Amino acid sequence: MYKGKRIAVVVTAYDEAAFVGRVIETIPDFVDRIYAVDDASPDDSWQVIQRVATRVNDNADSEAIDRALTAADGGDDRRVVPIRHAENRGYGAAVKTGYRRAVADDIDVVAVMNGDGQMDPTILDRIIDPVVTGEADYAKGNRLLHADDREGMSTFRFVGNAMLTGLSKFATGYWSLGDPQNGYTAISREAIDRLELEEITDQYGFLNHLLTHLNVAGCRVADVPMSAIYGDEDSSITYGSFIRFVSLLLLQSFYWRLKTRYVVRSFNPAVVYYVVGSLGLAGGLAGLGGSVVRAARGDDAFTAGLSAFVAALLGLVSLGSAIRLDAEANEDLEVPCDEPGEPSDSEARAPAYSME
Repeated sequence: MYKGKRIAVVVTAYDEAAFVGRVIETIPDFVDRIYAVDDASPDDSWQVIQRVATRVNDNADSEAIDRALTAADGGDDRRVVPIRHAENRGYGAAVKTGYRRAVADDIDVVAVMNGDGQMDPTILDRIIDPVVTGEADYAKGNRLLHADDREGMSTFRFVGNAMLTGLSKFATGYWSLGDPQNGYTAISREAIDRLELEEITDQYGFLNHLLTHLNVAGCRVADVPMSAIYGDEDSSITYGSFIRFVSLLLLQSFYWRLKTRYVVRSFNPAVVYYVVGSLGLAGGLAGLGGSVVRAARGDDAFTAGLSAFVAALLGLVSLGSAIRLDAEANEDLEVPCDEPGEPSDSEARAPAYSME
């Protein structure tokens, strides 16, 4: 229990045999249940999860297990619950498996920690606090807010993340949030119940897609500052295909969000400004390109070029108005998070995080 709430952590694993055991073992004691989900790893991740789960469960004091959990899941008093997919289904599917099991077990707040050791367990209380206190329905880490937090992040990762952050603002409607690929998250049981999980992708774009669905569901989201941690883990992501897939997913999510919130459910002029702005900017830029070609051939292109420039300028103004209206409509769904101050009791007691 933590502040009167039942807490669970979903640990996702795919090819993380070298790290997942340590992740499970270092999860704070206030966590009532750990769902270790192996997404059909070809390495020994499943064996490691089973071995560590047995050791942790054998050492756990059964009297410390919340009796409500035992009653809710038919008498299962294990602190670590190993779950394995029969076939590889994707990161999002692993998270959703954990979410569904937590809801069935009547958990109040569900956090997610990847099995690669990049998420510091000593700040778990900071991640879940906005949800536990009811300030937010969903909280996520953000490694981009401060230069000190980005020290462990390569330039390649930072640039790619910054680009996805910009695209995700359009897609999700959470204009003040950053680092959308950060998987260190927490969500309330009520928020999970409001989501159509089967409509959210199972692949690595899950985190971006989830934010869009949270927005449409009217969920409040908090950004929690945290530092980037990288070690010897290998990413299973192929970045070329990942960027193409997520970019298309974000475009589809953007159109779906606008249609659902600003056309089907109610009307917001932002959708008109988005359409007019996009057409004006695209047409203006195309016209400018044509004017340059005609001018290069010696033809008179001044009038056409001026008209194209005005169209592009009006398109930019319209897009700016659309963004302003969109941001205002979603302002209440973005929860400001206090900067981390003095270490909490759990942080003060915990040793420095290490994967050694």
